[in-house]
Amino acid sequence: MSAESSDFNVKRVECPRCGAKWLNDQLYWSTGAKADERDLSNLVCGLRDFNDCINPSHKTSHIYGEADSWEKRSRASKKIDLELDYAKRTTDED
Repeated sequence: MSAESSDFNVKRVECPRCGAKWLNDQLYWSTGAKADERDLSNLVCGLRDFNDCINPSHKTSHIYGEADSWEKRSRASKKIDLELDYAKRTTDED
């Protein structure tokens, strides 16, 4: 192999439905952060079960309990709302 070439290559796959991208079989969010296929399945793929979804971890009507989900995000948001509602403010009198 010459010094001007290498065997380096990148396999890039993009879902035609949601635009999710895999580089060398690793899923990445649009932000560039590494992603988990089960999170993608819960948060995106499972919202509509399209037959052209390419997420290898997506199973129709399946929720991965350990992965991120809209239900978990909703509970976390409600918890933060409650904490803010009861948080002492600097304008509150002692």
